[in-house]
Amino acid sequence: MAENKLNLLQDFAPVSTETWKAKIVADLKGADFEKKLVWRTPEGFNVQPFYRLEDVKKLRTTVSAPGQFPYVRGTRTNNEWAIRQNICACDNARKANKLALEVLNKGITSLGFCLKADKLNYRFIKNLLQDIDARAISINFTVCACHAPELARILVRYYGRQGWDIRSLYGSINVDPIKNMLVKGKDLSREKVTERLVEVVKAAKSLPGYRVVGVNSVVLNNAGAYCTQELAYALAWGAEYMTMLTEAGVPNYQAARNIRFNMGVGGNYFMEIAKFRAARLLWAKIVEAYKAPVFTAALKEAAKMNVSAETSKFNMTVFDAYVNLLRSQTEAMSAAIAGVDEITVTPFDVAYERPTDFSERIARNQQLLLKEEAHFDKVVDPAAGSYYIETLTNNIAAEAWKQFLAIQEQGGMFEMVKEGKVQDAVAANLKTRLSDVAKRKEILLGSNQFPNFTEVAGKKIKADAGACSSICNCKEPKKKEAASCGCGEACEPALKTLPVARAAEEFEELRLATEGSKHQPVAFMLTIGNLAMRLARSQFSCNFLACAGYKVIDNNGFKTVRDGIKAAKKAKADIIVLCSSDDEYATYAPEAWKILSKEAAKTPDKKHPLFVVAGAPACMEDLQKLGIENFIHVRVNVLETLKSFNNQLLK
Repeated sequence: MAENKLNLLQDFAPVSTETWKAKIVADLKGADFEKKLVWRTPEGFNVQPFYRLEDVKKLRTTVSAPGQFPYVRGTRTNNEWAIRQNICACDNARKANKLALEVLNKGITSLGFCLKADKLNYRFIKNLLQDIDARAISINFTVCACHAPELARILVRYYGRQGWDIRSLYGSINVDPIKNMLVKGKDLSREKVTERLVEVVKAAKSLPGYRVVGVNSVVLNNAGAYCTQELAYALAWGAEYMTMLTEAGVPNYQAARNIRFNMGVGGNYFMEIAKFRAARLLWAKIVEAYKAPVFTAALKEAAKMNVSAETSKFNMTVFDAYVNLLRSQTEAMSAAIAGVDEITVTPFDVAYERPTDFSERIARNQQLLLKEEAHFDKVVDPAAGSYYIETLTNNIAAEAWKQFLAIQEQGGMFEMVKEGKVQDAVAANLKTRLSDVAKRKEILLGSNQFPNFTEVAGKKIKADAGACSSICNCKEPKKKEAASCGCGEACEPALKTLPVARAAEEFEELRLATEGSKHQPVAFMLTIGNLAMRLARSQFSCNFLACAGYKVIDNNGFKTVRDGIKAAKKAKADIIVLCSSDDEYATYAPEAWKILSKEAAKTPDKKHPLFVVAGAPACMEDLQKLGIENFIHVRVNVLETLKSFNNQLLK
């Protein structure tokens, strides 16, 4: 029997892009292709509904290899990233050391220690690092910038006494004056910033594996910045430090290899993968610009962008908090696929309490699952060749570069921070994102869409929410509060600071206000008429109103409007939502309004239920003329509507 062989290339004729698009347009049945299927991203460019080989043929990102300049496909020939956990060592070195040893036995390969300047001395570091083998893991420190050189010298001394080859050790000291300007409002001079950078680079010269200059664009991500905005500012930030160091006489390769990028990872899965790929490409090109007189092998090696990624706090929620695990997991996946050097997963409960042993354990295990079960560490740049991600990488690189050039034209990152322009731009972006959350253009499952109807959260919110670890009582500074670093230097804010917010906060405030009221409002669905429409609209309305914590009562349907109102009164409804079809509203809505208005006129001193129509029927204008004011549908601002209801119901 002859064997039939299928040859896809020969047996199926190629289909052109024009043919595909013509078929799509025909299936749209008159709908506009651009409006229906082309996505205008918040990052500033359009995304097509499909991509083909012809879209990536001319892209440079498809011809490079992992570990080769300009490093778009990664700085390594493996994908073995470090799993990081941060530990506060602000007060108790031995307690921090005990926790560090515990987590090292549970899969952690990178430690981050937060230190207080007034506690810093050799004995403290010795107690902190006792029995920790710095040759096997990455050790990272955050301390006041003016004490970072002292820390570097202590580490050189301590590591040397262990008999280790200190040149082979790796880690970081996170010195980032611009971050202090953005977050704490410190008004620093350019000379002071340069002085601090140069001093710590010189102090850490014996630790070439340590990167001691941080670019902490994660603070922008946590303030609501989109991918291209965070990337553009991060690049300008790093370029500012390169310029400061090289102008102060630090060799170009030494300046570049001392810079580490601590970046955030947002919830836009594919966009974040592309962001990190674009970041490596652009940073390599920026470092190349410092090549004078020649582009040496040392500088080309130093142009490898070192990225520590941290999952976002911006989209963490108090309500339905276990959904935070899904958010942080996809974010960690984005970072891992993109080939970052290190990942920190934010514990799921950080929005409402100091992270617990349980939440930190889950955060560790999220990365272990990606390695041990999903094998994400076995393939370098698995996104390579994807028409979609290659195109996104190119688009993000182009948009971020355009923004980077605009920053340079305005004097660079330092000057823009001094003038408050960066803070204003991020605040404007935050305002847009919060508006999108309010209108459900940006979805936060469990908060502004599909809430858990019966959940209460007020009692689980702790006063120490936001503390940096399970053993720490210190918190990130809130908005413009003064922060003390323990160095004796004035820390009162003098510059504008970045906004501090989470996307879900305003919805949470609504729901917590309902929880704290003496009476939980009851929303009753008066379902009548067309079966499909009344069911769809009652489900929509229940989800809509439950976002404010109201008790919702759905119904199968009523034969008459009067029957529905009678049942609503029996249920002691505070809101009556009429759920029917657009055509039937012209009859049912006036009838219901007339009955309710008569009852209200009879007892004017009594509180009467709000009347709401679910939908935006063609007869809306006529209904409004009758006095019906409340309509809920997909185009309304959910947050503002619920605020209005709360103002009327929670008095």
